[in-house]
Amino acid sequence: MDESDEGVVGSRAPRALIVTLYGLYGRERGGWMSIADLVALMSDLGVDQQAVRSSIFRLKKRGLLEAEKVGRAAGYRLSPDAEAILAEGDTRIFQRTRAAVGDGWLLVVFSVPEAERDKRHTLRTTLTRLGLGTVGPGTWVAPAHLEPAVVGALERVGLRGFADLFVGAHRGAESASETVAAWWDLRAMEKLYAEWLDRFAPVRARWRSGEGDTGDAQAFVDWVGIVTAWRRLPYLDPGLPLESLPPDWTGVRAEDLVMELRELLAPLARRHVDRVVAP
Repeated sequence: MDESDEGVVGSRAPRALIVTLYGLYGRERGGWMSIADLVALMSDLGVDQQAVRSSIFRLKKRGLLEAEKVGRAAGYRLSPDAEAILAEGDTRIFQRTRAAVGDGWLLVVFSVPEAERDKRHTLRTTLTRLGLGTVGPGTWVAPAHLEPAVVGALERVGLRGFADLFVGAHRGAESASETVAAWWDLRAMEKLYAEWLDRFAPVRARWRSGEGDTGDAQAFVDWVGIVTAWRRLPYLDPGLPLESLPPDWTGVRAEDLVMELRELLAPLARRHVDRVVAP
């Protein structure tokens, strides 16, 4: 459920924005939103009606939304799979868990018969989306606290039977930082965190200074854009132990910023949604 991002909203794919809307506001309304409400909210984000309907069609085709009428209003409800993915995302995105080296590691070893190699691609894609590192061919690793998320994701795609999971300590000749750097591309990860900070630190400065539009509608635009851009980053960094990361890890500052922006903008954004969305 990840899409590319640019700017605060910018040219970000409408599908990604719709997923964010359901995650932030749709679930608290029972998981259903009317087409009219989605069109109105997406209009605030600079997306026209045709693009909204096209994006909804694609999300429905992917099995994330299901058409449903409530009274006379046509709308879409989150599918059970989408509900599960968003619920797991709440923990990953807003309740960040940083492992310690002593907590142990989750090792995922998979074996897919050649006759079912299409499932191998699905399994790799699933583990990559969850932010697991690569130890070797068919062997993936993550902090041990990710075990429930990994098991849930494998069960959702019907591939739990192709993977064996182990939890334990690492006993290697190299240091923890050297090992983690071999399993994950930390340089690329830190660059993405730095780019995110460069993009959204000015938003914090604008709201702190009170310059420009700081009303509820602008808070909605800013907060939806922030969450949509942020939500892929905690999946690239699955809460790796700080003692195994480079000093002054940029991800910590990025996490602090998103929590500060959440406290500042989320209540105002919700007030805007409550005014726009039909009760």
